[in-house]
This record gives sequence, structure tokens and C-alpha cells, in this order.
Amino acid sequence: MPELPEVEVTRRGIAPALENRRLASADFRIPALRYPLPHAQRAAMLGQRLHAIERRAKYLLLRFDQGTMLIHLGMSGSLRLMAPGLPAEKHDHVDLEFGQGAQRILLRFRDPRRFGALLWLAGEADSHPLLKVLGIEPLTEAFTARWLKNSLEGVRSPIKPTLMDSHRVVGIGNIYASESLFRAGIDPRTPAGKISLRRLERLVPEIKATLLSAIEAGGSSLRDFIHSDGSSGYFQQQYFAYGRAGQPCYRCNSPIRELRQSNRASFYCARCQR
Repeated sequence: MPELPEVEVTRRGIAPALENRRLASADFRIPALRYPLPHAQRAAMLGQRLHAIERRAKYLLLRFDQGTMLIHLGMSGSLRLMAPGLPAEKHDHVDLEFGQGAQRILLRFRDPRRFGALLWLAGEADSHPLLKVLGIEPLTEAFTARWLKNSLEGVRSPIKPTLMDSHRVVGIGNIYASESLFRAGIDPRTPAGKISLRRLERLVPEIKATLLSAIEAGGSSLRDFIHSDGSSGYFQQQYFAYGRAGQPCYRCNSPIRELRQSNRASFYCARCQR
């Protein structure tokens, strides 16, 4: 599933090409993805200028004159910039064409598993039920060790799944939680509320550094994720722990271990993470 870095990479890839252009056409080829596609609102969208493309957690917000298009890539979705007129393939479910004449450009939403979403929000987008329940953004200045310490007060759950709770902190998916905890030297099984402020003062910068490094590397392309230009990310080449069960730790040479937490695989070094 595309996580915060992959969604941010997508945003940066499509924004320069689409911002300040008008939506010329919208082609929805199926009734619904995860939710019904906005067939009924199609006429209201057309002709509107796209002012900005923003990211909130793993959602993309396309801000138009009078409305916001909310996009989630789901498990297997991707957005591609393409020349208009290219035939759609089996899993190409949405085409959004911007501009006119020789300046036209196509944004194509491909989603083989159909777990993604594209909604048209005519009102205040930030109050939509999908957005208003989201937690703090980890790359903001507000996300500090002190904030995290207060948030984790009394939490008995292990730190790894707690970091992945989007109601608390958004965008720290399975890969990036494992990598951040390795870099901070914290066992993923440690009860979240028992981690000291001193250790959180190491964890928070490692979370930010991990996410920023992933964005710089173009994200992680493990299955379906590709960039808006069709290329792949390569952050998976920098993994210290994730997906390396049985392989030697890069720091101490002990084998990386794997366990299940909340039905997700966690990877850690028993010697380096205590």
C-alpha cells in the first residue's frame, strides 16, 4: 500500500504539471472504486481551475475553484501523467484531462484492486469524515517528543502498532514504523506508554528522517506503486530491518527477526533494539 512517502512523491510529481490548469474532461469508466465515483458531480467539476494539490496523511486533495477532489491510492493505485488519447487498459478506471489544445495533459488513475477512492467534496473538505479523524502529521514542527510522550500516556499497546494508528499520527505505515524503530534502537514490542521521553527524543527525529529519506528516494516500490512518470522508487534498497528476516543486521551481524503484530509483520534486531 502506498504510504505517506509514496503519496508525497506522487503529489510532487503531478502538481507542477496540473496546478493552475482547468479540468476539461472527466471519464469514470466504472461505477465505483472503494466508494462510488462522482458521476453525478461530473458537470460541476468541469471547467474549474485546479489551484493546488495538497496531501493530508495518505490522501491527495485537489483544490478547485468550488470544490475539492479527494483521492486515495488504496492498496494498488497509482496516478500517471500521460498524453491525451492513449488507450486505457483494463485497470485504468479514471481519466482527468486538463488544459486545452496542444497544452492538454491527462491524469490517469490506475487501480487493479479497486481499493482506492476518488470523491468530489463540494463543502469544507477538512471536515469530511475521512479527514477529520486523522492525527498529527509527523513531518510538522508540532510533532515533537514531548507531544508524543503526552499522546502515549497510559497506552499499554506495543509501540509499533501504536505508531501506525492514523488517529494518533498519520502516515507511519508498516515499513516506516519498522525502519524508524530500528534506527532509534527501540524494540517494537515495548509498551508505548512506558517509553521514556529521552528515548522518544531519539525516535521522533528518526521517524522524520526515515520519511524524508524515503521521499528523497522516491518511496518504496514493492508491488504496484509507480511514480507519475512510470518510474519506481528505490527506498527499499536502504532498509535496515523491513523484509530482512534471517539476514544479518547491518550494525551487529545478528539475524533480523520477524514477528506478527496486529496481523502485520514486524522486523527487528534483538541486540540493537531493546
